[in-house]
Amino acid sequence: MTDNEFMDGAERVLLAVEASCDRINDDLIVDIDNQRVGGMVTLVFANQSQMVINLQKPLHEIWLASQSGGFHYKFNGKQWIDTKGEGEFFASLSRLASEQAGCSLHFE
Repeated sequence: MTDNEFMDGAERVLLAVEASCDRINDDLIVDIDNQRVGGMVTLVFANQSQMVINLQKPLHEIWLASQSGGFHYKFNGKQWIDTKGEGEFFASLSRLASEQAGCSLHFE
């Protein structure tokens, strides 16, 4: 994967996270503040807990930091998969965000 291919794919992930936050805020009684600075998106939940999604261009990885720990995702040609076998990015984000928000959330 070239740097440009990584940035294109990773940018699509960040845009999807932002769009999912907008949808969740519109559809549910949940307030997720999402703040984007360059290649980093910070999600702030009503209980003031945070999650950070950050692009690691030199490694071609997307990093996700949550209360449950830190996770690294690499693209396998189809989806972004955790480097330690913890699953697909959006499934993990949905599970971890649900834990932090205290209600079921779905990111896609």
